[in-house]
Amino acid sequence: MILLFASLQSNVIFDFTVNSNIQNWSVVNDVVMGGASSSSFALNNNGNAVFKGEVSLENNGGFASVRYRFPQKQIKQFSTIRLRLKGDGKDYQLRLKANINEYYSYVATFKTTGEWQNITMPLENFYPSFRGRKLTQPNFAKETLEEISFLIGNKKTEQFELEIDSITLY
Repeated sequence: MILLFASLQSNVIFDFTVNSNIQNWSVVNDVVMGGASSSSFALNNNGNAVFKGEVSLENNGGFASVRYRFPQKQIKQFSTIRLRLKGDGKDYQLRLKANINEYYSYVATFKTTGEWQNITMPLENFYPSFRGRKLTQPNFAKETLEEISFLIGNKKTEQFELEIDSITLY
């Protein structure tokens, strides 16, 4: 029985509450490249984070994102990341960076249903990507993590809303 509990080891990246400090979360939209998308990130009355806005394709835009940078975490003992969230039926990306100085991110896409979900993704399934292009490098196999981000960019104009409860490594 002890081995079973040992295998359930986890590391919470962020567990949102009404008292959460979200100042290290930053919105980054396509306006950095001349686009016209807009989004916001705030806590709601239930203590969950809400990432919402509108993606616009104007001026060659097409994405909205929010990122969280934190002190480097050692993660070699973990193999999956779990999101507890409620989406709007749209596809989103979760993006990881082992080092904030890397120019690329490791990306995995997930689909939301409009209901509360626990989405579990193996870290090894995150592929390297830069500006929407998959790179010819190995998938995520890093021992550290310094940044995570959520991105929506489905190649269409759309409003979106993603409610996030927690992000945990297992």
